[in-house]
Amino acid sequence: MGKIRRGNYIFVWFIGDHTPPHVHVYRDGRLLAKWDLQNGLVMEGAVTAKILKLITELRDEGKFNGILKN
Repeated sequence: MGKIRRGNYIFVWFIGDHTPPHVHVYRDGRLLAKWDLQNGLVMEGAVTAKILKLITELRDEGKFNGILKN
């Protein structure tokens, strides 16, 4: 499991979770969205431009390498 707080959001991902590789986005203990990292699509909820920017930064930093096949 990976978990990181960034910009008042908590991003959680699970190694070995169901496909496609995705991240769960929480704020104030509430699930806001699930984001498909492989296809760049919302799986559940809604993603704002701010959340998308943070996901992109985390991906560029290699935070999701454990669940993404390069």
